[in-house]
Amino acid sequence: MIRNRTPEYARRDVLRMLGVGGAAVASASALSACGLGTGGSSASNGANEVTGSFDWKKAAGTEISILQTPHPYQVAFQPLLAEFTELTGITVKADLVAEADYFTRLNTELASGAGNYDAFMTGAYFIWTYGPPGWMEDLRPWIDNPAATAGEYDFEDIYEGLRTSTAWDFQVGSPLGTGGQWAIPWGFETNVIAYNKAEFDRRGIRPAETFDNLIQLATDLTDRSQNRYGIAFRGSRSWATIHPGFMTQFTRQGCVDYVNEGGKLTAQMNSAKAVEFTQKWVNLAKAAGPTSWTTYEYPDCTGDLGAGTAMMCYDADSATYPQNKQGNSAQAGNLAWHPGPPGPDGKYGTNLWTWSLAMSSASKKKLAAWLFIQWATGKEAQAKAVQTGKLGFADPTRKSVFDGTFKSTLGGFPGYQETFEKVIDSTSIKFTPQTQFFDTTEQWAAALQDIYSGQEAKGRLDALAAASTTSVNEGR
Repeated sequence: MIRNRTPEYARRDVLRMLGVGGAAVASASALSACGLGTGGSSASNGANEVTGSFDWKKAAGTEISILQTPHPYQVAFQPLLAEFTELTGITVKADLVAEADYFTRLNTELASGAGNYDAFMTGAYFIWTYGPPGWMEDLRPWIDNPAATAGEYDFEDIYEGLRTSTAWDFQVGSPLGTGGQWAIPWGFETNVIAYNKAEFDRRGIRPAETFDNLIQLATDLTDRSQNRYGIAFRGSRSWATIHPGFMTQFTRQGCVDYVNEGGKLTAQMNSAKAVEFTQKWVNLAKAAGPTSWTTYEYPDCTGDLGAGTAMMCYDADSATYPQNKQGNSAQAGNLAWHPGPPGPDGKYGTNLWTWSLAMSSASKKKLAAWLFIQWATGKEAQAKAVQTGKLGFADPTRKSVFDGTFKSTLGGFPGYQETFEKVIDSTSIKFTPQTQFFDTTEQWAAALQDIYSGQEAKGRLDALAAASTTSVNEGR
């Protein structure tokens, strides 16, 4: 098996740290569970202190510190930082921490309350851990203050599913989109199917339009004697196994993770629909997935697609995107994109991941930090970022940038634009927000592995649902 891993595109090697990440977030979850956080900052929100007319130079002469992990978004913006300094008079000191250590470092910094970092990169799921203890600044007052935010910022231009994914009131059972705006989406991805168009064209076949047909198609494409299999998707014991292809198709098949019953969450991984889907998903992994599926993470899946070992990959669009760029893989130029099968109701519910920018509530330079976040998530900077860097900036979080600059880069990516436009209106985080997310989803992945190893699906999912219900309600 060839694993083609482009160094710049370390993107979701972050997810390799999830064993570390689970431990890293444990202390934050414990703080939240003990009632030490209410979802508000222990320091006062600084937005109301900014008055007068808007001026990019209001914090000129300030130096801010930001914490980031190496990633195509960060790489694409690096050449633009000089423009930010020229615009604002603010200098940016960026510390880069390797993916495997990033969330451990971030957790330690935020928990200390020292304010060593003014702004930082975060994934939306991590807000459910870092928000309740009061470690994050609510950015909604900053957005709404015309003295702090330029009139052309246009927060509504950011896709709705992304805006809601980074807002929550931290109350059990409340949906995303309630409460404060804890981060601003910076870059994101939908979870869809990339496939080897050259091979599909040679065989005269098309992508599947139902889940059962996908299973049959992937099985037909599998030939173990030729080291070729039908479809790659993640299988390691990690929350990262649940959130891309699995959660997308789980949702499309009419399944949910929890229901809210009088302020108590009840796990639904063992519903009749969920059991049926899970058994089919595991059977698909056995019949048409990689032989070492239980170890598979993002680089393995996309690497096999690029090598021509996997005929399809059900993962992030911007994770498979680099494999189609010349010089990045053996199959560069041969790949195309498809939304994947809709559900029985014809809908394309799609789970997302977003890297976002957030502000530490302990920052002593909040105006400067907000100006940086505002600039980096603004139209002009994003339009420039999609044109920089070897790998580009897939996907921009703003509709205007996708419809404008980004579309012009997609000529050699068949189906990418059409797939994006098909799913974007129904793309959002499909998980129920809850503070025990990392532990419960890791246990969910463990259940998939147990079923793959031969355990009976209904009984194993019954046990998972019972444990998850206890965890999300007792751990709040």
